[in-house]
Amino acid sequence: MPIIRLPAAMRYYLEGQSEVELPASSVAELLSALAARYPSLSFHLLDSDGNLRRHFNVFVNGVHIRELNGLTTPLHPQDKVILMASASGGKGEAGYV
Repeated sequence: MPIIRLPAAMRYYLEGQSEVELPASSVAELLSALAARYPSLSFHLLDSDGNLRRHFNVFVNGVHIRELNGLTTPLHPQDKVILMASASGGKGEAGYV
């Protein structure tokens, strides 16, 4: 089964685990299975339409899914999927953070 690894900040929703093994044949199916197994994670992971929130990046075996087939990227049992939250920052309008 593919393994999905999540950011440390999300371990709270995964009962302290940093990675989870779930049966899935595509990235979309894996994310859906993850949200179903951990319902409290769903709000943080998916928007109201069930789509992955924009601030997450997904990598399959080290390759961003933008370079593959997006959420329809097929998965194999030995695949490693990494979910990373984008970081942002900078100065506000008045020059303050």
